[in-house]
Amino acid sequence: MNNFKALVQWLKQALTDKEQFHLGYAAESSEFVRFNHAKVRQAGQVQQASLTLKLINEGRHADLGITLAGEPELDRQRLADGLQQLRETLPLLPHDPYLLLNHNAWQSHNEQARPLPDLAQVLEEISQAHGVDLVGFYAAGPISRGFASSNGAFGWHQANSFNFDFSLFHANGEAVKASYAGHTWNSDEFAQRFQLARQQLEFLDRPLHTLAPGQYRAYLAPAALEEIISIITWGGFSAQAIASKGSSLQRLYAGEQSLSPLVTVDEQISGSLSQAFSTEGYPRSDVTLINAGKADGQLVNSRSAAEYGLSANGASRDESPSALQMAAGTLAQADILKQLGTGLYISNLWYLNYSDLPAARLTGMTRFATFWVEDGEIKAPVSTMRFDDSVYSLLGSQLEALTAERELLLSASTYSQRNTASNLLPGALVKRLTLTL
Repeated sequence: MNNFKALVQWLKQALTDKEQFHLGYAAESSEFVRFNHAKVRQAGQVQQASLTLKLINEGRHADLGITLAGEPELDRQRLADGLQQLRETLPLLPHDPYLLLNHNAWQSHNEQARPLPDLAQVLEEISQAHGVDLVGFYAAGPISRGFASSNGAFGWHQANSFNFDFSLFHANGEAVKASYAGHTWNSDEFAQRFQLARQQLEFLDRPLHTLAPGQYRAYLAPAALEEIISIITWGGFSAQAIASKGSSLQRLYAGEQSLSPLVTVDEQISGSLSQAFSTEGYPRSDVTLINAGKADGQLVNSRSAAEYGLSANGASRDESPSALQMAAGTLAQADILKQLGTGLYISNLWYLNYSDLPAARLTGMTRFATFWVEDGEIKAPVSTMRFDDSVYSLLGSQLEALTAERELLLSASTYSQRNTASNLLPGALVKRLTLTL
């Protein structure tokens, strides 16, 4: 943080009277381990830091990314070079009619210093998967984010986290996918998560059960529900999409449709891995998006605020949630199969897309461990099937229960840097899921 503050101070002194700046900071110190056949195949560490400089002058603005070297003099020179490059670029750009700056000198500081597990301990616990073809990827370490502006705003966020994303493969090529992620490694929780995956792997030895297209009771595990939630967030809660009538939840926000009263969804920034400020210089706070099945808040960035006369609440550029939580229900984990009775147990979905966006209708495929259940007992794995159903059905009229236990699912993306996005979700029991082929 001190290095970032020093760069901010230098930049303030380097500006001319009419210039303003936003300076974003992103850094990580990560351990990565790749597993194959339950053995370590590749291990390494990544330490990196970068800046995003936005220069603003009389309604014009431009951005530039700068990689930091960790050497104060060299980093100041790179920042100076970037500033000069943006000064030469700005006169070539038009005025931005939707540039809405936050002139408040807000302050935000959050450091979550929960100790990460010792890597030797993690490797020891994962190594207990002897006799199982485990393929996985472990990433852990502190992630830092910062923001400063010429108006005096300053934000700092640092949090430790780990994410172990893994699959167990059967000799027949079928697999069970699972993950374990969070702030604090709990050996008992990991053992339970791994044991469940191992139990499911044993069922994959049975002959596939073939289902005819039709409607079936189904249980969607948190990872399967996450696929549905993730596609909803593609503009579903976006103020710009709602205002331009392009949101998949348009009918929900118009009051023409509703979800089950069991469904409450929040963007829960507090306590999450996501920073409490945006790259545009606005503080972020918790936002209730759906309250007991009814549309509530929406995610508003500065451009949508300027264009549609709204109040910005620190949403990202694409106005997607980064710390989404769905309220828990009352269905106990131990009672899932009994409550399901006869139907489908779906661990994962994939290849989702909209088949009818205005109706919030989705289509996708089952993946990995999907089982046929009879009288509360798993009988056989099910061959890959395609579903086509509406969110207003799956999370509305046909939603029977949500589990009392929720799973924290962190983004496994490491494209350019580790991602801080997360979903905290229960499992969902639905009375009817439509399979089409």
